[in-house]
Amino acid sequence: MQKLITFAVPCYNSAAYMRHCIETLLSAGEQAEIILVDDGSVKDETPAICDEYAAQYPTIVKAIHQENGGHGEGVNQGIRNATGLYYKVVDSDDWLDTAALKTVLAKLQTLVARGTAPDLMICNYVYEHVEDNTTHTVRYTNVFPENRLFSWMHVGHFRPDQNLLMHSVIYRTQVLRDCGMVLPKHTFYVDNIFVYQPLPYVKSMYYMDLDLYRYFIGRSDQSVNESVMVKRVDQQLRVTRHMIDCQDLDALRNEKRLRAYMLHYLSTMMAVSDIFLLLDGSAEAQAKKADLWKYLKENTKPDVYRAIRYGFGGITNLNFPKGDAIVVGGYRIAQKIFKFN
Repeated sequence: MQKLITFAVPCYNSAAYMRHCIETLLSAGEQAEIILVDDGSVKDETPAICDEYAAQYPTIVKAIHQENGGHGEGVNQGIRNATGLYYKVVDSDDWLDTAALKTVLAKLQTLVARGTAPDLMICNYVYEHVEDNTTHTVRYTNVFPENRLFSWMHVGHFRPDQNLLMHSVIYRTQVLRDCGMVLPKHTFYVDNIFVYQPLPYVKSMYYMDLDLYRYFIGRSDQSVNESVMVKRVDQQLRVTRHMIDCQDLDALRNEKRLRAYMLHYLSTMMAVSDIFLLLDGSAEAQAKKADLWKYLKENTKPDVYRAIRYGFGGITNLNFPKGDAIVVGGYRIAQKIFKFN
């Protein structure tokens, strides 16, 4: 029988924390497939831990060892090998709430049995801030109808802090394959592509107001650490350009709410790119910022460019004296409120 869900866990020198992640996934039992992708780990026991779980749970866990290709190639490898009807990525330093997971999988089972399995299941996620032992939950109760099937025409307005992230989505595996998505290798922040590119292939959705995904924040070497993001801003730019290229938003004119959300998401990516270039502050970073906006203008239709330039995306591109300082100040305020990195 086909598994209900595949969990893909990209692992890179993750021995210190990956067991906790895996144990929460094992709570799903035989209805789950867990693919542990060892992404060329050499500094610790990650490969051995992957093999250990595969040997201990041969009907649930698969261990895949690959040359280092980055987080995106770990996700790609999972999609290639997944046998589950649904697919969810769980980073090896994060984990799932086991009670919420049980509830979500029971609902998916019911929907599948009724022949109404959605293309996308959405749940809340929780920032777990290790440095001060606090949490912040991102939920979508103002955006989506709860506990029923719905389409894009039923979707409400997203606040800037409410983007769908990898943590909040469970895609039908076939949707990921049908959209032709291949995440770039050796690139961080590709989880944005993972969520964004398949959206036009999603026709039915289901939202449960459950805090399923626990998103660990606080390691100094973490990819979302601010200083790390500034150093890796070129990878953020690469991802943003990929998102500009992978979908012609003008082609979605007849799907107004889908198009509106994808414009919102792409605007957010432009804003994030701008902010980290501003935090860099160098002349080179300023040139990269100008080049990114030029790329957007040259590779989108005029109305798409205008919607982003003069909408949310443009609030980080203030071309007047002290504009950059205002943007950075606004970012600092938002950071304190939402504690997103």
